[in-house]
Amino acid sequence: VHRKPELAPARIATLRDKLLELERCGVDQCVVLPFNARLASLPPQTFIDDILVKALGVKYVLVGDDFRFGAQRAGDYAMLDAAGQRLGFDVARMQSYEVHGIRVSSSAVREALAAGDMDRTAALLGRPYSISGHVVHGRKLGRQLAESRPGAGDGFRTLNLRFAHWKPAASGIFAVHVHGLHPDPDAPPLEGVANLGIRPSLDPDDVNGGRVLLETHCLDWPAELAAHLPQGEAYGKIIRVELLHKLHDELKYPSLDALTQGIAKDCDDARAFFASLHAQTRRQTTRDRIQG
Repeated sequence: VHRKPELAPARIATLRDKLLELERCGVDQCVVLPFNARLASLPPQTFIDDILVKALGVKYVLVGDDFRFGAQRAGDYAMLDAAGQRLGFDVARMQSYEVHGIRVSSSAVREALAAGDMDRTAALLGRPYSISGHVVHGRKLGRQLAESRPGAGDGFRTLNLRFAHWKPAASGIFAVHVHGLHPDPDAPPLEGVANLGIRPSLDPDDVNGGRVLLETHCLDWPAELAAHLPQGEAYGKIIRVELLHKLHDELKYPSLDALTQGIAKDCDDARAFFASLHAQTRRQTTRDRIQG
């Protein structure tokens, strides 16, 4: 167990998202072992005997080329392979995977996320970086902003995902795609702007409680969604938010008015990003038709 949590590396994904990706890859069952003091102190051979053989009854073990296990990371592929020959299970090692000459690893993904390079992150992951969770009640700040802006309608109503005990590898303001709101699973995602972080503009003693919050504002709310979600509420729904492009780091605004203007600019910048994305898609489609 890491005795100084603040020094632990940032987590790329929540447990929910890891399990969803494993399911998408065709994994039928996943066993999650809590990494507590007991597990951390297990000698490598005890891990093999008690966990792999007795508890799981493994027949085939696939590990990465730099795999280490057991207390003090004392176990390696050679030890695992020797144990497999002795105890009757096969062991295989998967070689490193590279994208544009860069080895795909958690460290490389963290570096890309920390730099706000969402294109490089997507290339390493093979998909856009995304976060999912249940929509929860927030501080209702979007409604306060609406009240402070005559004629603003619903203002900047947000879909809030709140996470406890999670140190995300990315933070800031992003142009995003939102999946999971429409009753039709094949419906296109909604375009939006999201703030991932601890909201420095807000009182640290508010409902957020200093926990990580992903607040997403959808740029448009289709009529069919308004009928499906009365008053635009989506509490309890599980949504998936893809972070496509970083607009800037989190900012601390001195007032609600300044915050309103900042969010409005973020929305304009996100619309410009999506307009550029659509234009690029149209050009690619035209090229494909010409070449076809």
